[in-house]
Amino acid sequence: MKSVRLMHALCRRVQHTFLARRRDVEQRRHYAEKCDSVIKGVVVGVYAKKGDRQPKMTPSGEKFDDRVQGKITDLIRETGLSAQLGKGRVFMNVDAEFRAVAVVGVGQEGAGFNDLEMIDEGMENASVAADVGARALQLQGCTDVFVESMDCTDSDAWMRGLFKAESQNLARRLADTPANQMTPTIFAQSTVDALCHCGVSVEVRSMDWIESKILNSFLMVAKGSCEPPIILEIAYCGTAPEDKPILLLGKGITFNSGGLCLRPKDCLSMYRGCMSGAAACVGVIRAVAGLSLPLNITALLPLCENMPSGMAAKPGDVVSLLNGKTLGYKPRMVVDIATVGYAVCPALGGAAAGIFSNSNFVYKQFEKVGPLTGDRVWRLPLWRYFKELIMPNETFDISIRGRGPASSCIAAAVLHELVPCVDWAHLDIRNVGMLTRYNPLPYLLKDRMTGRPTRTIVLFLFQMACPDGK
Repeated sequence: MKSVRLMHALCRRVQHTFLARRRDVEQRRHYAEKCDSVIKGVVVGVYAKKGDRQPKMTPSGEKFDDRVQGKITDLIRETGLSAQLGKGRVFMNVDAEFRAVAVVGVGQEGAGFNDLEMIDEGMENASVAADVGARALQLQGCTDVFVESMDCTDSDAWMRGLFKAESQNLARRLADTPANQMTPTIFAQSTVDALCHCGVSVEVRSMDWIESKILNSFLMVAKGSCEPPIILEIAYCGTAPEDKPILLLGKGITFNSGGLCLRPKDCLSMYRGCMSGAAACVGVIRAVAGLSLPLNITALLPLCENMPSGMAAKPGDVVSLLNGKTLGYKPRMVVDIATVGYAVCPALGGAAAGIFSNSNFVYKQFEKVGPLTGDRVWRLPLWRYFKELIMPNETFDISIRGRGPASSCIAAAVLHELVPCVDWAHLDIRNVGMLTRYNPLPYLLKDRMTGRPTRTIVLFLFQMACPDGK
């Protein structure tokens, strides 16, 4: 009953919060209209030149250039704009409606899918140009930014892209918030704020429920902190209630100090991002609800802090698991998203999330959608070799540390032992879901949380709901 009361309290609070925000937005809009303070800007794309040729405008760019009597073409010629991908200039007072025009390079004309790079370069180039241009216009004080289609004229795809972008931004904000302002309780509140008004059910499970389910391994991590642990059970129903759901599991350690095995101080603050998996799940379900996908999806998000104290778990401690008991779910498939093994960091850098799966079908779906979002996955082995590294001895049945340096593969082997006999994928996002550190993409800020791979998971679910675009 405590968890139900907490959920009702949160839902009441979200209603008040939502109404307050709406009033605030309406007041700001009224003030803006009253003061005539809306400043419009537009992003226009140009293809990179070949040889000595002048950069060529995109089809939509040409229409805008015609509208302004060829001024954009003249300015490109006068300034010597090269139209290199992601590079450009902002021109002021070119058009009566748009105070500022950002002309940005979108790479080579006709760019498409690159088999070697496993990415749709045309779509990725459009994303880069749109972001660079929008950011430049914001710096010029533009309040409303418009982006031309950049030769991607599928309006439905653009609208889906807005939902996916918003969902990644939500995940990014959750993960980037300082740990003292994103405790398990605050994360639960933020989730209710984000999802309740979308018609998504959010159950907040408190300590009594967690103890009643004998979730010892979770409690073992949580007991070192004064912050109470919480498990969020999120349900989106987009089809018949009796249809089996896809189960998402998101790791939600809102601050991971390492416990008694304290992490190095110079990178300790970044481990507020160990709830990036849970944050991605919240963003994904927000997008799924916005897109009204015909799927049933359940998400379980265990939220806690891992802190050093007299109550913290000690290295070598042994804990009893559920021993085959389940929480009553019979899912269609399971996808877990977590920052787990360090090995994906030197192996893949920030290029792709590591994916492990017992299903070629599930992996192929992720392999198909990653190049479209620009947020790729790379399959890593789930071989018997790694299971043998976690084999039992006289003290325990499974060693979560295993033996050897292949930490990500060992962690996947441990998870595989605990997964029911269904299609399963494990996304290890320790390298991509936390801080952007090396060779950051233009649309991701350096040394900030990324929100990855939210868009890839959304598109994976879209593919499961609407195979072949049906």
